[in-house]
Amino acid sequence: MRVAVVILNWNGKPFLEKFLPSVIEHSGEANIYVADNASSDDSVDFVQRTFPTVSVIETGGNLGFAGGYNAVLNNFTEDIFVLLNSDVQVTSDWIAPVVQLMAADSTIAACQPKILDYNNRHLFEYAGAAGGFIDKYGFPFCRGRIFDTLETDNSQYDTTMEVFWATGACLFVKKDAYKQLGGLDEDLFAHMEEVDLCWRLKRAGYRIMVEPRSKVYHVGGGTLSRSNPKKTFLNFRNGLEILTKNLSGSKLLPVLFIRMILDGIAAWKFLLSGHPSDFLAVFRAHLAFYYRLRSTLKKRSGKYPEHIQGIYQKSIVFEYFLRGKRYFSAISSNDL
Repeated sequence: MRVAVVILNWNGKPFLEKFLPSVIEHSGEANIYVADNASSDDSVDFVQRTFPTVSVIETGGNLGFAGGYNAVLNNFTEDIFVLLNSDVQVTSDWIAPVVQLMAADSTIAACQPKILDYNNRHLFEYAGAAGGFIDKYGFPFCRGRIFDTLETDNSQYDTTMEVFWATGACLFVKKDAYKQLGGLDEDLFAHMEEVDLCWRLKRAGYRIMVEPRSKVYHVGGGTLSRSNPKKTFLNFRNGLEILTKNLSGSKLLPVLFIRMILDGIAAWKFLLSGHPSDFLAVFRAHLAFYYRLRSTLKKRSGKYPEHIQGIYQKSIVFEYFLRGKRYFSAISSNDL
């Protein structure tokens, strides 16, 4: 299967300078592209001058993660797209195990490698770890990372398995499935758009996998740090929107009601922890959700199965903060 490795860039010259050589070295016959979101640094000139084998495509504006990728992927013909963050260091043989897994099963639409922390290489990385899940109220967590608790990689999650979502930091997705679902939701702009895409793929009957035989290292926070009011706004707004788009009708209102209560608790926790900007960001996110509710509801389409593999049937907030379940291994597989 032909592979396109696509790095979305926005003012990321230092990352391209540091990590693009490893992508070129270890990507074999894959075609490598840099999609530039109207960078104001000299990223484009730098790549064209320094890495002539890499194709540069300019999107024409800062279209965000979703819009930037859609703008270029819709024109590609390779069988598998790899959406790769610019702050990822790949390793030898990082592509072949994933492609072999996806090629062998037509129901697999997307997959991710094991993601480790670039700066603390024994730890799983926040944005993907060893595969993503969500709880019944739409809060994402990972095999190897729940909220801010990062586990040490002791090979405890080295099994290939089905997950609920694969991280956008290093997302392998089949072209046909991507285009069938219309790609990423550009209204989300950035953050949790890969969770939404994977949920829509799941609803369409596809499977999402993690293949730990492939391993990469992610810096994380390359565009926005984990503690950032803009990121808080996007995560909370987008969390409500993907629930609205993807939950079955019988679950939609009850889940949204509880989720909004939990969001309110999170907002007050921000304030009491000395983060008033994040406190305000949560409430701005809810106002933005209400403002866009009509257009979000119009996106509801397709199948809405009552049960989808990978949705934790309990509250991860309750299990983590009140019952002290910090590690994924403490979660019963019967509840996924």
